[in-house]
Amino acid sequence: MLELVKKNIHMNRFKSNVTTQVTLDDDFIVPDTMDDMARVILSSGDIQIESVKNQGERVLVKGKLNFQILYRKVEGGFQTMAGHIPFEEPVNIPGLEEKDYLGVSWDLEDLTASMINSRKVSIKAIVTLVIRVETLYDAEAAVDVIESGTASREENNWNTGDMDGGSWGMGYTGESHNIERETPSLPSGEETGGMEILRRQADVAVIAVRRKDTYRIKEDISLSGSKPSIEQILWSEIRLRGTTTKPLDGRIHIEGEVMIFAIYTGEGENTPVQWLEESIPFTGEVELPESVEGMVPSIAVRLVHKELEAKPDYDGEMRDLELDAVLELDMKLYEEQQIELLGDFYSNSRELELESGEVYFDRLLSKNTGKCRIAEKVDLKSGDRILQICHNDGTVKIDDVEIKEDSLQIDGVLEVSLLYLTSDDSEPVRAETEMVPFHYEAETPGITSDSVYQLNTGLEQMTAVMTGGDTVEIKGVISLDILVLQPVKEPVILGVKEAPLDLEKLQELPGITGYIVQPGDCLWDIAKRFHTTRKQVIDANGLTGEQVRPGDRLILVKDVAGA
Repeated sequence: MLELVKKNIHMNRFKSNVTTQVTLDDDFIVPDTMDDMARVILSSGDIQIESVKNQGERVLVKGKLNFQILYRKVEGGFQTMAGHIPFEEPVNIPGLEEKDYLGVSWDLEDLTASMINSRKVSIKAIVTLVIRVETLYDAEAAVDVIESGTASREENNWNTGDMDGGSWGMGYTGESHNIERETPSLPSGEETGGMEILRRQADVAVIAVRRKDTYRIKEDISLSGSKPSIEQILWSEIRLRGTTTKPLDGRIHIEGEVMIFAIYTGEGENTPVQWLEESIPFTGEVELPESVEGMVPSIAVRLVHKELEAKPDYDGEMRDLELDAVLELDMKLYEEQQIELLGDFYSNSRELELESGEVYFDRLLSKNTGKCRIAEKVDLKSGDRILQICHNDGTVKIDDVEIKEDSLQIDGVLEVSLLYLTSDDSEPVRAETEMVPFHYEAETPGITSDSVYQLNTGLEQMTAVMTGGDTVEIKGVISLDILVLQPVKEPVILGVKEAPLDLEKLQELPGITGYIVQPGDCLWDIAKRFHTTRKQVIDANGLTGEQVRPGDRLILVKDVAGA
């Protein structure tokens, strides 16, 4: 009796992306301990997701917008006001199951802080939430067939392309996802037990790891000798730049820069407001026992906690800053494997009825990191002479991703924030936001509308330089980490039924047949159809291999020894 040897292949299946927008709008009273507001100079915000709950075919996302405002006081000088707006957003996701994995990303599309009066401010924001639904499953496929009671081949001893043991190569057409047969060499040892066995190979991207972890950065920064000591930090911005990750054996290597900008009041009377910019490079590793160097990563890195605090130096003066930042790594590692599947088998000594089915595998189509360079000149309409750009910062925002022929078309903007000094003594510090569009084309041969892409973006470099008058030249380098997977539908054998050989049907077949090879024929199909074996066809016709062409004339001898 025959038994199928089956293999479970771990797959990560993309199910859907659901996008929703949350509108936040609230008014805040300036605390009694703070001075009256004359003008809002800067505003910034961060989204903090507190929980994501799967509720059947609905997801409940709970979080809050943390904001801060730097404003000019009526009597001069600056103060900072902070607060938060909570939100709870239900999102309908048809087909969502309890076992599904939910990944949530977000963008703060718009944040506006405007004065209602000197003691009241309005905060408005639009938050875009993107919920990615994936699921882990095992794709089961037959890899061998054995007689009951005999030892099976070791599961891990799979052919990887040397064609031994009767396996033969599988190619994939980039568009149809069908399996295209290649002519194999004659196998050895594949006719034992009176069976002819055909194997094929397929390249699949198996999910090896899917996990979240954190990486903490703690660093001390000392003021330069030309800077006064810190009385109070009024404003701070902490951003990631140039972050890269790489899987190694048992760990993930991470490196990049933390960009720090701070505005503070200095100690001493009549000391003007100070600012500083620092770039803190970091490099480190996150333990991940399942990681193996050479795996294909898709790792999103996000800054989930950031704090900048003034502290005394060795002399007791407030001249040091302590950075505390926490990065969240949303990690998926894929492993490319060449698996050997049982393609077909038959016997000339008994009737075999095969039960067939289909499974979906993922094939790695493309993995690359692209760089998009931008350069644009913008005019700042301040109305007064610009003396100096104090600070610039940028945020990458993707507007549209479109699959075209052999490419992924990506459009977005670099949202640039500029802080500068003017010649107006009543408003010496101003801020402005500019949008610099960009377009990037990622070459991806074979990509189709069925392909699944994962895109992580970052800002690698950015400068903003005055070029005369009120014109600023903005230059930057945007990094785009792109992983494209192609779902491939594969026919597989699920079961087999045996019956005695139909001798009447066998007798109806002529003992010797002359046959002209037709388009689409291969030696396997011919031998199976005429109750013979590939070896017998090769021997009877003096062939040097299994290659046959349309129009070839063959002598086919019925295999009666098997019967």
